[in-house]
Amino acid sequence: MSPSREMKQKSEKINSSKLVTYVLLGLVGLLGLVCLYYGSYSTPGLRRSDDDSFDGSDPVLGGFARSNDFDDLFEDQELNPEVPKSIPICDMKYSELIPCLDRSLIYKLKLKPNLTLMEHYERHCPPPERRYNCLVPPPKGYKSCRFPIRWPASRDEVWKANIPHTHLAEEKSDQHWMVVNGEKINFPGGGTHFHYGADKYIVSLSKMLKFPGDKLHNGGNIRNVLDVGCGVASFGAYLLSHDIIAMSLAPNDVHENQIQFALERGIPSTLGVLGTKRLPYPSRSFELAHCSRCRIDWLQRDGILLLELDRLLSPGGYFVYSSPEAYAHDPENRRIWNAMYDLLRRMCWRVVSKKDQTVIWAKPLSNSCYLKREPGSRPPLCGSDDDPDVAWNVLMKACISPYSAKMHQEKGSGLVPWPMRLTAAPPRLAEIGVSPEEFRRDSNIWLARVTEYWKQMKSVVQKNSFRNVMDMNSNLGGFASALKDKDVWVMNVAPVHMSARLKIIYDRGLIGTVHDWCEAFSTYPRTYDLLHAWKVFSEIEELGCGIEDLLIEIDRMLRPDGFVIIRDKPSIINYIRKFVTALRWDGWLLEVEPRIDALSSGEERVLIARKKLWDDGVMAI
Repeated sequence: MSPSREMKQKSEKINSSKLVTYVLLGLVGLLGLVCLYYGSYSTPGLRRSDDDSFDGSDPVLGGFARSNDFDDLFEDQELNPEVPKSIPICDMKYSELIPCLDRSLIYKLKLKPNLTLMEHYERHCPPPERRYNCLVPPPKGYKSCRFPIRWPASRDEVWKANIPHTHLAEEKSDQHWMVVNGEKINFPGGGTHFHYGADKYIVSLSKMLKFPGDKLHNGGNIRNVLDVGCGVASFGAYLLSHDIIAMSLAPNDVHENQIQFALERGIPSTLGVLGTKRLPYPSRSFELAHCSRCRIDWLQRDGILLLELDRLLSPGGYFVYSSPEAYAHDPENRRIWNAMYDLLRRMCWRVVSKKDQTVIWAKPLSNSCYLKREPGSRPPLCGSDDDPDVAWNVLMKACISPYSAKMHQEKGSGLVPWPMRLTAAPPRLAEIGVSPEEFRRDSNIWLARVTEYWKQMKSVVQKNSFRNVMDMNSNLGGFASALKDKDVWVMNVAPVHMSARLKIIYDRGLIGTVHDWCEAFSTYPRTYDLLHAWKVFSEIEELGCGIEDLLIEIDRMLRPDGFVIIRDKPSIINYIRKFVTALRWDGWLLEVEPRIDALSSGEERVLIARKKLWDDGVMAI
């Protein structure tokens, strides 16, 4: 063989070897990219923000990927890495996480709320890259419905393991808020003002108002109550036996677990504060507002907080005020009382009764008093451009909301007494363009739908398993109305774009709130036994918000062994089913095709799932 031919063969061998090497390197690189791509989805939420201001010690942050054409995507889980096989568990220190009321977020985002105005107790939601994409764990030893303390027994006692906090029992021991008793926490029914029981206090209020039979419901004319600074909501708890439902309200403040205890007891309640923004309720929602030692400075900012109560009270509504300013004779309390009395007089409120440590005011039935005030009187009337029913993320206004011409002429709300109020067509239906016939048809449809739900869950639901229920898209309140014979209460949630309908909820003698489901709800984890979501997922998907984020939020709110009913279009249900195992919602599962009715916007599916109580072997990340 010639030297030139031998060199040529060696060169070909070297080139072949290089080619094989390059091919192998290329395959390794491609495999790495594939692993990186799939791995980013098999551990959702592990992405971190590049913002150095964020604390890198926080677990599981970041938003899920968003889909562009939802109806056509994710039909096969094997081909779609967007659907996780598992979702991480949050660290145990986040077992009471409330994402939009997390005060540590204020410091991490370097916000500067006005503490005097209580802005630090208002909602501050995390941006998408800061969301917790993990499942909030229950505390160690949590007892679900397998060890039930059901309503009405839960009014008076709960498991200590479910809310392992005893500081309120120690701090309020002389006021009989709560008492630690072995594995349980008991609630004697006391409060800061009514040490010896809310039941006796309620009777005393009835006597002050001279209502027939000493019944505070006044023949069904007082149904909805707002209890501001409610503590553990014992006032609202004892009102229920009087056929009165209270929205018990308190901030996540130094008594941070008070609303958590209230909800664990099965009492209607929510987190909120009279700060700078309107409370998320429409005007004329409550017949009575209550403040018992609530420690609110009612005179600040030209009386803006009292003017917020004025917006919320119905014509002739009462304000019950039990506080030292109402009876103490020292100079400071006398000064506050005189200034408050003068302000309320200029607001056309009048003192109905004053006895011992309590004073009760009533607001006017019509605009007549407002029209008789001197020109330039303060506080002024709100302008015609102000809508008193708009209440989501709206600043309070230091003005009086006058009545509509119709309400002024009728000198009242026009509502019939409870319980007829639940099914009677409310006068304000005309304001939202709904006829009485449409209202009655809606109620009948929801009665049929709820009857079917209960039939479908009959084999797995024990009697009185549900107490706290949420309807995530309440419409006219038909779902809640259909549950009237169940021993439950319903938090009716009106999505922001449907907020005008929330006034109908209150006119029916029900309670609820406005909310944007692109954000976390203002409640503690594990506070609802049943959540109902009708068309909620399809609506937030249209807004560009993450369906996965909402699934994790529902899981946060839902108690272990609780149920979720999702009614939506088939593509939505098909997608959500892929998350059931990852969410640990496969304790019991049913999917059905419901009957088409007048509320069906097209083909629908119903998915009913039960959340498992996690085993001790489930580890947090």
